[in-house]
Amino acid sequence: MAAAARGGAERYFTRWYKPDVKGRPCEDFCVLQHSNRICVITLAEAHPLLQSGKTIKSINYQISANCSRLQNKVSGKSKRGAQFLTELAPLCRISSTDGEEYTIYSCIRGRLIEVNENILSNPTILQEKPSTEGYIAVVLPKFEESKSITQGLLTQKEYEEVLLKRLNSSS
Repeated sequence: MAAAARGGAERYFTRWYKPDVKGRPCEDFCVLQHSNRICVITLAEAHPLLQSGKTIKSINYQISANCSRLQNKVSGKSKRGAQFLTELAPLCRISSTDGEEYTIYSCIRGRLIEVNENILSNPTILQEKPSTEGYIAVVLPKFEESKSITQGLLTQKEYEEVLLKRLNSSS
């Protein structure tokens, strides 16, 4: 595909995947890593919320009684005040109209720069444009960890092989 025809997500970001997070089948996430080391957390194509027939009922960034990702206030060049996330830190919980609830995890260590508040008022963009306007959050890994954060994540090709194996095992 010519560079001009590709969107910003493909042109400036490297896609990394985390399949079956916390052992939950098909709950896959995608980490879009920019060359400046900022990472955008999104749902991977195979995530149950992106399958046909799923309708999102609610999105909640309130993780526990004392922790809301919406309270994350970042300031300055060093991103003071940002909440620190581990790989399995929950970012939000998404409920679908069929009663299922999905916890979205950060998949990487770093500082939470922002959460996408637009999906709260318009949850359909999460399903229609998961790699662009429908992202979940933006995370900034520590500089010294920016090369190693992708360990344990899959490349696009490796992820496609996982999807193929799932397809073959279900048929």
